[in-house]
Amino acid sequence: MNDTTHAAEGAEPKVLASADILKVLTCLPHRYPFLMVDRVEQIDGDLSCVGIKNVTANEPHFQGHFPGNPVMPGVLIIEGMAQTAGVVCVLGKDKEKPSLVYFMTIDEAKFRRPVVPGDVLEYHMTRISRRRNMWWYRGEAKVRGEIVAQAKVGAMIMENS
Repeated sequence: MNDTTHAAEGAEPKVLASADILKVLTCLPHRYPFLMVDRVEQIDGDLSCVGIKNVTANEPHFQGHFPGNPVMPGVLIIEGMAQTAGVVCVLGKDKEKPSLVYFMTIDEAKFRRPVVPGDVLEYHMTRISRRRNMWWYRGEAKVRGEIVAQAKVGAMIMENS
């Protein structure tokens, strides 16, 4: 599925790509229960994208966090941001051979409200910087348009040998 955004007056509209779960699985080494993104939409190269995570009650972390009051751990929300950015970094490399994405930094993380089963998390990621095989992104996690968490994350891409 492709989306089109409205470009400046007289310019061609920009076509934004998406990656379904099968494409996400080819980009990331993560698997259930540690895969924190179901699809990535509105991909604009490695500049920006929106990852989608459908939060369900049967996820294993809810058994202990917290019984009777399930709340998605904040560290997993940040991991979902990083995985979303990792997908677009790998897609942008245009290589047949898969790469490995290693988390390097988390800065300025803030949590605004709990994420619970039934929520649809959107990871809005925007590239801050890129240097050789390293990328830095600003992320906002949103539920129904409301920011629930935010952070800056950095990652390094290594070739899988």
